[in-house]
Amino acid sequence: MIEVNQLTKRYGGVTAVNGLTFTVRPGHVTGFLGPNGAGKSTTMRMILGLNRPTSGSATVDGQPFARRRHGLRHVGALLDAGDAHPGRSAAAHLWALARSNGLPRRRVAEVLREVGLEGVARRRVGGFSLGMRQRLGIATALLGDPPVLLFDEPVNGLDPEGVRWVRGLFRRLAEQGRTVLVSSHLMSEMENTADHLIVIGQGELIADESRTEFAARGAGARVTVRTPDPDELAAVLTLDGASVRRDGSGVLTVTGMSAGRIGELAYERRIMLHELAPRTASLEEAFMESTAGHADYVVGGRR
Repeated sequence: MIEVNQLTKRYGGVTAVNGLTFTVRPGHVTGFLGPNGAGKSTTMRMILGLNRPTSGSATVDGQPFARRRHGLRHVGALLDAGDAHPGRSAAAHLWALARSNGLPRRRVAEVLREVGLEGVARRRVGGFSLGMRQRLGIATALLGDPPVLLFDEPVNGLDPEGVRWVRGLFRRLAEQGRTVLVSSHLMSEMENTADHLIVIGQGELIADESRTEFAARGAGARVTVRTPDPDELAAVLTLDGASVRRDGSGVLTVTGMSAGRIGELAYERRIMLHELAPRTASLEEAFMESTAGHADYVVGGRR
């Protein structure tokens, strides 16, 4: 479990993270979202003890990560796919880390096999593509078989097969009872991967809830209703506080009211329904609406 409590980081007069509090629990994939400059990477670095907080705390399973003697046994992380020395082979890079963390040599072969790099184990990292370096970074995170894992933009550079593989990997890790925190700017990936979302903007918490609950915030959430009595139903729904748009063919598009409530009102007024189809906002729509006004950079220049 990762616990962040009133975490704050200032660089001179700039506040990168401001009083952030959240908990990442085991057993599901937690997406960590926010606009560019929101403070996601800074927060992850503070969780790992790479940046010192100005105030507040971040703990992993009850204590600061920096106190762990063999860190890779407790937390695995991919923050930058370019961290490996370009002159070393993939196997040599992993073996150096395994040795410093008291891990058996067999783990090097095991994780290289798991990420699909077994055939290039002796190639120098400098000759790897971005996708191969991402896989090596994931292998590094898995090396100590840790209960807690953090991944910052892990699908950058991966081809479609690699993206599908990494989705399945994160789900398997969560199903094993591990704590999995994944930062990404790709809403489609979070929609397909994350169970829970932590959303921040300008270093402050915007949302901490399930993916379904977050998507339901979006104004794109609406209900399509088809009825032989559109005028009567529209009047009933409007009176009850919904917004109703008609397309002239008996189809109503309703916002601000659930499908269940629409069905109840139609039943009470004996209005026949031919279709009642809720449409949840996409994760991207909900994200854009929730983070509006929280982005440091917008088209046309800095906010």
